[in-house]
Amino acid sequence: MEKKIVILGAGESGTGAALLAKAKGYDVFVSDFGSISKENQDRLTAAHIRFEEGEHTEKEIFSAETIIKSPGIAPTVAVVRGAMEIGIPVIDELEFASRFTNGKIIAITGTNGKTTTTLLTYHILKDCGLSVGLGGNVGKSMAAQLVNKDYDWWVLEVSSFQIDGFIHLRPHIAVLLNITPDHLDRYDKKIQNYVNSKFSLFQKQTAQDYTILFNDNGLIDKELKQTSLQSKIYMLSFDEVPDAGAYANKDGIIIKHQKISSVFTADLLTIKGKHNQINAMASILSSKITGLKQDQIAESLPKFKNVPHRLEPVGNIHGVEFINDSKATNVDAVYYALDAYTRPVIWIVGGVDKGNDYEKLESVNSNVKAIICLGKDNEKIKAFYKDKFPIIEETQSMQEAVKMGYQLAKDREIVLLSPACASFDLFKNYEDRGNQFRMAVQYLQREVELKKLSNL
Repeated sequence: MEKKIVILGAGESGTGAALLAKAKGYDVFVSDFGSISKENQDRLTAAHIRFEEGEHTEKEIFSAETIIKSPGIAPTVAVVRGAMEIGIPVIDELEFASRFTNGKIIAITGTNGKTTTTLLTYHILKDCGLSVGLGGNVGKSMAAQLVNKDYDWWVLEVSSFQIDGFIHLRPHIAVLLNITPDHLDRYDKKIQNYVNSKFSLFQKQTAQDYTILFNDNGLIDKELKQTSLQSKIYMLSFDEVPDAGAYANKDGIIIKHQKISSVFTADLLTIKGKHNQINAMASILSSKITGLKQDQIAESLPKFKNVPHRLEPVGNIHGVEFINDSKATNVDAVYYALDAYTRPVIWIVGGVDKGNDYEKLESVNSNVKAIICLGKDNEKIKAFYKDKFPIIEETQSMQEAVKMGYQLAKDREIVLLSPACASFDLFKNYEDRGNQFRMAVQYLQREVELKKLSNL
């Protein structure tokens, strides 16, 4: 008799898990309480996989041997809680997929920076000719890819929600970039529970594996002192590391691996800012551990293009530079953005507040010239900054925000969209917000050029 697997959620990860389970001979049923996209319905139908949408049929779900849950579904949801109470294992797509690969896994997590680090690591390995796949929170489902092809290496972006669904997944290289308070609604409002989730990424590692940690993060340092890890530990820092790891200084990035130091000069990096030095350290160090040589990595670095919506230049109008950092949905991400620039900044901020503590930005606010509040409820931002900046504008229109920014800026100054907030008050998601910012800049650029031509 076929073993039964139920998939909860039919997004990219859920559909991918369903396709792999079917290919491996399981009886598969997919249940999505919302709606399933036409594309994914077609993929499931073509694979002869049963599915439902708009409901969870408990008789079907509770007859499963294993449940694979979308990371977006909270463990407190009734059907998940019910399954766990009767002893059905509830796992993540990546946990399931990892059981069918012969490749080594590089798993990258952190509150901020994990997408950039994942993409840069993948870029280096692929550009240097390694057999490498990309998955997790970025790209296509790992499980879906494994239906047709395996790789020698898998670079995975993993969130705490995904890590919570790991049982046997063992990364050969596990990277933790930072921990700052975020998503605490999923962790009983307790930061220690969130820290525990991140650190559980290392639980299955052995002495043959590698753990890479940013040493200058207080929560990581505290947890490390009271945790025993079996893997080889490599530190990232802005101070010189004594043994194995990486650090950054005026010369660039210095990698220490197998008692050899390698220097990668700052001009090799296409990603800017102090936070991106951390990301680059992690990516380069991971690449060195895979066996790549310094000259190979150095040649690949300048070819990298960063992910959209993360400190992405989207236009320059008469010397005023526009930067799209819409993916910065918390204060810590904004800290890194403001810290990346020394020139005056017109800062576009706002949206759905996530309990932000703007005091954390005090040390990087010195180059902020003016604030433009973009959101339906800007009272908290205005109240905090009312005595700190002479110029605080407010709007609910992206086009108007961009135009205000241009009018306030001078030559070689920056208009930075770095919201510190979720986007759902005015936009579909952070991508929509970033895309509207880019389009508004392009529209303003055409308007300014046409006005210039009409005055000739």
